[in-house]
Amino acid sequence: METNVDVRDNPEQHRYEARVAGMLAGFSEYQPNDGWLVFTHTEVDPTFEGRGVGSALAAGALNDVRKRGLKLTPQCPFIHAYIRRHPAYQDLVVGVRGTPVTRRGVDPRDPSRGRELR
Repeated sequence: METNVDVRDNPEQHRYEARVAGMLAGFSEYQPNDGWLVFTHTEVDPTFEGRGVGSALAAGALNDVRKRGLKLTPQCPFIHAYIRRHPAYQDLVVGVRGTPVTRRGVDPRDPSRGRELR
């Protein structure tokens, strides 16, 4: 388990980055919307797999979303699964994986909007 993972938002690239000893170990991309983020893809460098970098990245990103008063749509399978395993983050969710996203964000007509992840 990696103990020193620094997770920070990189708003210019629309992603949260996880760094270990200054090296980019992973990232989680998002699409910014008005009041929430749609997480679309997460990657961990194979060199760092199995060392807790992905979990640290997800927790760091979700904690920052909460701190900023935002909501999120977890279209990324990794972020979706992480929230399912850690229900304390459920209150941040608007929509679910596969929810149609319009240019302005989650389609408000989608019946899954606001449902708990299963």
